[in-house]
This record gives sequence, structure tokens and C-alpha cells, in this order.
Amino acid sequence: MSSFFIDRPVFAWIVALAIFVAGALVTPFLPVAQYPRLTPPRIVISAMYPGAAPESVDNTVASVIEESLDGAEGLQYYETTSDSIGELEIAATFSAGTNPDIAMVDVQNRMKQIESRLPQQVVQQGISVFKSTGTFLMLVALTSTDGKRDSVVLSDYVNRYMLRDLKRAPGVGAADLWDAGEALRVWIDPMKLREYNLAAADVTQAIATQNSTVTAGTLGDVPFVEGQQLTATVTVRGQLISPQEFGEIVLKARPDGSAVRLKDVARVEVGRDSYASFSRLNGKPSATVGIKLSPQGNAIETSDAIRAKLAELSRSLPPGVAVVIPFDTSRFVHVALHEVALTLLEAVLLVFLVMWLFLRDLRYALVPTVVIPVALTGALLALYALGMSINVFTMFALVLAIGILVDDAIVVVENVDRVMREEGLAPKAATRRAMKQMGSAIVGITAVLTAVFVPMAFFPGSVGGIYRQFTVAMIASILVSAFTALSLTPALCANLLKAPPRDARGHGAHGKHSSRGFPAMFDWTSRKYSGLVARVLRRAGSMFVVYLVLAGACALLYMHMPNGFLPQEDQAQLQVMVQLPAGATQARTLAAIEQTEAILRREPAVSNITSVVGWSFQGSGQNVAMCFVDLKDWSARDIDAGALRDKLNRSLAGIMDATVSAQMPPPVPGMGHSEGFVMRLEDRGGIGIQALTAAREQLFDQAKRNPAFADVHSEALPDAPRIVLDVDRAKAYALGVSFDRIGNALGNTFGSTYIDDFPSGGRMRRVMIAADASSRMTEADLMNLSVRNLAGQMVPLSSVASLHWTTGPSVLTRYNGSPSIDVSGRPANGVSSGAAMAEMERLAQMLPVGVGFDWTDTALEETRAARLTPVLIGLSLLAVFMALAALYESWTIPLAVLTIVPLGMIGAVIAMYTRGMPNDVYFKVGMITVIGLSAKNAILIVQFARTLHADGMALAEAIVAAASARFRPIVMTSAAFLLGVTPLLVSSGAGAESRRSIGTGVFGGAITATVLGLVFTPLAFFIVVSVQRFMQRKFKSMTREKPSASTELDDLPRADIQGSRDS
Repeated sequence: MSSFFIDRPVFAWIVALAIFVAGALVTPFLPVAQYPRLTPPRIVISAMYPGAAPESVDNTVASVIEESLDGAEGLQYYETTSDSIGELEIAATFSAGTNPDIAMVDVQNRMKQIESRLPQQVVQQGISVFKSTGTFLMLVALTSTDGKRDSVVLSDYVNRYMLRDLKRAPGVGAADLWDAGEALRVWIDPMKLREYNLAAADVTQAIATQNSTVTAGTLGDVPFVEGQQLTATVTVRGQLISPQEFGEIVLKARPDGSAVRLKDVARVEVGRDSYASFSRLNGKPSATVGIKLSPQGNAIETSDAIRAKLAELSRSLPPGVAVVIPFDTSRFVHVALHEVALTLLEAVLLVFLVMWLFLRDLRYALVPTVVIPVALTGALLALYALGMSINVFTMFALVLAIGILVDDAIVVVENVDRVMREEGLAPKAATRRAMKQMGSAIVGITAVLTAVFVPMAFFPGSVGGIYRQFTVAMIASILVSAFTALSLTPALCANLLKAPPRDARGHGAHGKHSSRGFPAMFDWTSRKYSGLVARVLRRAGSMFVVYLVLAGACALLYMHMPNGFLPQEDQAQLQVMVQLPAGATQARTLAAIEQTEAILRREPAVSNITSVVGWSFQGSGQNVAMCFVDLKDWSARDIDAGALRDKLNRSLAGIMDATVSAQMPPPVPGMGHSEGFVMRLEDRGGIGIQALTAAREQLFDQAKRNPAFADVHSEALPDAPRIVLDVDRAKAYALGVSFDRIGNALGNTFGSTYIDDFPSGGRMRRVMIAADASSRMTEADLMNLSVRNLAGQMVPLSSVASLHWTTGPSVLTRYNGSPSIDVSGRPANGVSSGAAMAEMERLAQMLPVGVGFDWTDTALEETRAARLTPVLIGLSLLAVFMALAALYESWTIPLAVLTIVPLGMIGAVIAMYTRGMPNDVYFKVGMITVIGLSAKNAILIVQFARTLHADGMALAEAIVAAASARFRPIVMTSAAFLLGVTPLLVSSGAGAESRRSIGTGVFGGAITATVLGLVFTPLAFFIVVSVQRFMQRKFKSMTREKPSASTELDDLPRADIQGSRDS
């Protein structure tokens, strides 16, 4: 093939340009994301049982829905939360690769099938099923710049004019408005109801009957009588539209014409739909929408779509109102990818400088450089064709590929230069001879580098998504590079290079500076290296022992490496969780939030603070709150997010009335909602919630004394005060008080009951009933509540019931149908997540019988990836062996090449140990790259030594000659690779943790793969061939056959021998 392109350089240019142009054209259409789709599809089921305790929601709603979910195709696990205000949420996580749309339809169908088994109030409220991730992509806040509008007005505006547009934006999975919208509130006075001999049920019935839509029909409708000339629709205004009209609703009419109206027993106003939560932006009221990404959404594209929609909506905002985005996770993605792109450009520049340093000629340096843009755009074309994205991992693949892409071209250029200098041939003739010598080596290198990455493409789970995209980018660039090295590179060498004049010593003047400077030093090093190889071969036995020690050390160090998943990045964001004692009021929680905000505002690194009172990732309730803290740009602050988190936690510990902790977001958006790990303790033996809580406390007690953990806590809310109302059913029956009337009276008075709707501003708003605040504050208010008996008399609740105080759970959680409690934690500084999780597992195994545990979210993916890593490395080594054996029809080359792999791995492991980094996903990617690099260098020496030996040269002499001839290209290509990854090694700014993680292992592995590989590759080939020769002689002596006169390497391909002799 090379000869064809040597004679047709224009054709070679056209092919290369076609690849470049096609890749450049599709690049703008490639989606951009932080990661490939790592988050498994997540379907959320949401329901509401107004006024129900967590136990009631758990028993009557959650258990029924969970039964219907079991057996759903692709379902991995589900987590259930039932809280004290009657809210239920079940987050069902499906396996990676499941179509979320099909999964959602399946779940919706299952919900329809069990609706009849659910309480009527739950069905009336509706069961929502939607796709969503577990974390927020961004927050959108509407604020009053002039201070004239409160959060109710702002929230109503968002509800009317913005929320639907935000929900419809592409990529949005959910848009949650934390501030309640408007509703018509009927605040009844139980004392006045008793005076008029009325019950709360009379109020709800009167509203429902007098606020209804009437369809009155048509006057003169068909069929009509003969002569009818007019038709008209009859309308009756049945629905009421204002608090005044609702106040005129008649509750009781007397014979004298007087009436008791709603305004006589209640206060009617337009208030909030719910008073459970509200938000603040930088200490001022706001209406905030939390936007979550759909499982198939792209963070950057969705953020851009939201921003474009808000710019459009902002033009219609009333004066004194502004919309802001105080929190946007896509900002980190933008900056991190920009930093990787800069790293890519730096790598290209450094690789060019290395080639110029070694070749000392601009023409020689430009030939390999031309390969880079062609190979990179070819990789982008492959990503587009396979529906993949530009993300951190594909960009890392391109950065690592920079040093590999030029390898083949460097080998070709260096060999052409050597042939011209040593044999005095013209460029075209020298190129032909060089390609005959190097063609099979380039094919072999390409086969190995391709084969080593192939197993990664079939890795299962979410991590497999990372590996697949990395693999495609790497293999595509390698294949294009190899094709270019066999086509465009020889064409350029034959037509661009110039034959150097021969000097007095018979070497080309391309080495005109060879008597001094870097070339002289390199020539001296090359001669010393040849002598070193000869001495190593003479001491093969002792050097083999050294090799075994190094390989054993590599295995030992690798087995003891701490495991990890993904490094914790500085995403320029923090989350602050606030929890007060059980039973604390919303006013106390607001005071704690104000103290928290004051501490946060004192930090120069903080940009925006979005607070929500009454809700957090821990659950809902008056005693919880949280802050989303947006930090300034990385270049605008002198403290990273992790250090700021620790500093804030020391300050926040001074808030006496609340437990406040700052946390970093999870490394993978959608896998959990904060940093660290989450373990679920489960009741698998029917031991009960109290025993399960005791087991958690036992685990806490042990973990908090363990130095492996910086923080261990539970996100479960503490038990809250409760009043248990004991109804004497026999006495109630005797007094004619039915149990359902007691329940209705309590719900209408101390709950918040939805009656029906009324039109307001073009939309329907709810009508809600509850007792006025002053009538539901004390035990006396509860016991004085009157219930109408069957005879129409009002009976006080104290006549049929008694009460006592106790405590009960604020939130109940279940995991895969079993009662569960979370144990969340964070490793101590210097301790990997894998080591901390292993220690937590050890402690959990000592818990009482009946208590089980499971990992979830990021921790679950980490454990799965760690279990399969040895299989991945083993398959990569097997793939290299099979590729080499098939390509060279040989057992010796694969064995000699694979022997060198541990020498590259030991450098990678030592480098990670030196910088205190774990065996995470980035290191595994780097390790596979190092395996390919080690094999590549070994092939260059082994293949040439094998060819020389087949031509009749003695084995040791052939090995020394091959090592000497390949020393320069190996050092050149390795130096290019090392400098190409150096920008990763010394990264700073957004995403630096990931870049350093992958760069450290690869850099260390490349150094030892080069230095030790140059020494031990000749030794490995010498030992393998010697052992093979011994076995052949042994076999022949056993079969009493006359020895053959052929060479020791009878498995050498005939074409390879002939090609070598022709050269």
C-alpha cells in the first residue's frame, strides 16, 4: 500500500483531506457533555395522602405501589420515602441501557392497575410518574428588585407565566417550584361553628355544591318546533371567582329569611397553596424553581435552552421584577471542557517541540505533525457516526492519543532518515526501503493498540459508558494515524525530505550538529545503551531474577492500591444542610437559616446563596432547610471548594439551635445528591424500626471512632413529637358519633383539605379549608373540637377520646421493599473512598442478625466497577496476545511482548502512590493505555530482532543490533508521549482533579515502560527464544529425529523473512 501512495502523493493528500474535512464538518453537531450518560434511568413516582402519618403512607400507599413494581423489566432498585405531611416518593432506578421512555410507560401502566387499591384521597390528588435525575441542574429565581412583592406574588407569577415553559424546555426532567402558588384559603373558626350548630363538613359541602360549573344547555336546540328562528346557549355562573363571593355562600337558612354565611364563621382570603416551604435568594424573598435533568438530557444543551427561554420571558416581566440563575451546574462542565481543550493544544505544541528537538529539521518535524489534525478529526467523525458526544473522557482520549498518533509517523521519518544517512539513497528510494522494513511493525503496533482497548468497549454498567466512548475515540484516532503513516507519511517523506550530503565518516549531514549539543549526547547515550544490552544478555539469569522482583512488586503494590470511583472535583458549588431538633417550628428554622446565610456571606469566595426553608434532600418538615451555595469562578478565589467546606463547617458548628453541615455535590450529577458514600441498612428479619435504628447507632458509634472517616451521619430526620388520640369507639357509638365524622372533622380543622377549584387569572386554583391559626395551637383546641352525631347534636371530642404525647418518625424510608435507614459518610483526608467503604462493610458485618446492608448511588457503581477491573485487565492482555499471535503466526513475539507489561504498570502504580491517588476509573483508563504503550515499544525491538535473526545473524547479536536501531525511535515516541501528557500532570483550575488523576498514572507508566522496557525487552526476547530453542531440541531428541538446519525461529512468517531479505 505504501508504494501506491509514494507514487501518488496527491491521492494521499486527497484521502487525508477528505477525513479532515468530514470530521471538521460534523464537529459542531456533536453534543457536548461532562460525561457520557453515566446516570442509570430513574423513574420517580410521587403521590400525596394529605394529613396522613408516615406509617399510614407507608402501609396503605407505598407497600401497594412497591408490590406492583417488583418484576419490572430492567429494574435495579427502588428507594421509597414517606414523610410527615403525607408525601410519598418512590425513585426507581433501572439498569444502564434501559430505554427510560419505555420504563416510564411500564410504570404508568402498573400504577393504573393498582389505583383501586389505594385510598381515595390519594387517587383524588393524583399519582405522578416522571423521568428525572436525583440532583438539580440549575435554579431559576424570580426576585422583587424594588421589594414591593412577596414570595406569594412572585410564585404566582412563575406559576402563571413561566413554569410551563420551563417544564417544556428540551432536556428538562422536572421543574419544581419550591414556593407555593395562590389558593383560596377558608380559615374556619370552630367556636363560631359550634355557636351556629355547624360542623366543618357543612362548610365543605356548601362550598362544593355552591361553587360548581353548571352546563345549562341551549335554548332552541335541535330538534326544535316549526317556526323557531333563534338558538342561544344558556349560561349560569356557577363558579365563584373572589373571596367576597365565597364569603356569601349560605351555610344555613332560617324560616325568617336570615342566613348563616361562610363569612360569619370563617375568614376567606387568597393565600398560599401550601405554607410548608419557601425560598430566599441572598437573604431576600424569591420564587425559586429547581430544574432537574431528564435521563436523556444534555446538561449544556438544556442549560442553554433554559437561558434562551428566560431571555425571551424576561421581556414580559413587570417593572420591579427580575429573573436570575443563581446556581447552574453546567458552568463547571463548560469550564472543565475548555481546560481540557487547552490541554489538548498544549500537548500538540509540546509533541511538535520534541520532534523538532530530535530531528533538528523543520521539514522532518512537520511530517509527523500533519498526522495530528487528520487523526483527531477522524476520531470526531467516528464519535458522530456512533451517536456519541464530546465529553471529558473522549477529550482525555484525544489528549492521550496525541503522543501515540505521531508514533508511527515518527518511526517512519526516523527510519527514512537512517536509510538515507547509512545507505546514501534518495528520499523516494529510501522511503520504499524504510517502509518495507517498518510496514509490518506499524501494522503490529496498530493491532496491539487497538486490541488492548477493545475489551473496555464491552464493560457493563454505567462505567461501561465511560469506557466505550473513550475506546471509540482512542481506537478511531489510532486507526486513522496508522492509515496515515502507511499512506500520507511515506508520500510526504518521498517528496518533502531532502537527501543529506554524506560527511567524512559516511553519515548524512542531517546530523551536521552531531558532533556537539543534543545530537552528540544522544549518540553517546545510544552507544552506551548498546553496551548495556550486551551486558544484560550476558547476565541473563541474574537480570531475569531482577525482572521477577519488579513484576512481583508491581503485583503486590497493585493489589494493595486503595480503590476509588471518580475524584471529588471543585465544581464551584456547595450544599449546606440545616436540621433543627424534632418539633422545631418554621420560625426557628428561619432564624437558623439567617445565621447560616450570615456566615456564608462573610466568605469572599461565595457568589450566591439560595435558601429553601421546609425542604432539603433529607426530607420535608418545619425543622429542615438547606442552602445552595454558588462560588465565584476558580480564578477569582484563592481557596478550593473542599477547603472552603471544611472552613465553613468549623464556623457553622457555632449555630446552637441547629445541626448545619456544608457538603460538596456528587462527582457524577444524578448519582446521589452529595459527596461521599451512602449505605442502606435494611430490616431483612422483621426486627422493627427501633431495632434497625439501634443498629445504625451501633454502627455510628464504631465509625466515628475510626480514622478512616471524616464524617458519618444519617440523612434520616429524627423522631418528632406526636399526639396520639385514643377514640373510645364504644362510647362514640353510644353517643351516635361515627368514626368517619371524627376523621373528617379532624382533617378539615387541623389538616388542610382540598375542596374544589376556582378560576383565577385564566387558571384554576385550589380551594382549601383549615382552622384559623389561633384555633389549632393547643391540646384544648383539639379536645374542644365538636363533631355532629347522628341526632344532629354537637358532641365535643373530649367526650369520646383522650390523648397522650409520644414521638414517631418524621420520615420512613424503604429500600427494595424493606424498611431501611441510610448511613452516609465521607472518607478522611488521604483515605480513598474504596478503603473507607471496605472499612464500613467490615463494621456493618458485625451488626445484629436481621440487619442487612446495600450500597446505593455512586458507591454501588464503584463496587461493581472494582469487582470487574481484574477481568478488564486480563481481557486486555489476552486481546494483545491473540492479536500478536494471529498477526505474526507466532508464540514467541506475544510472550516476549507481554512480559514487558508489568514494567509499565509498576511505574503507574508508584506514581499514584506518590501523589496519594486511588485506583479509580481514570487510573484504569490510564493503565490500559500504559499496557498498549509498553507493548508498542516492545514490538519495535522484538519484531526487528526476529527479522535480523531470521536472516542469519546470531541471536544475541541480532537483539543488540535491533535494540540499538530502535533506541532512537522508541525514545522519540516515548518522549513525545510523555510531553503530550505533561499538561494533564500539572493541571489546575476546573476539572484539574480528573486531569491529574489520569495524567499521573499514564506519565509514571510511560517512564518505566520506556526505561525498563529498553533494558528488559531484549532480555525477554532472548529468554523466550532460548527456551523455545531448548524445548525444540528436547522434543527432537525425544523423537530421535535429526535436527533441522533451519533457524531457531521456525514460526517466522515467510513473507516477513522475504521482506527483510529484500530490504
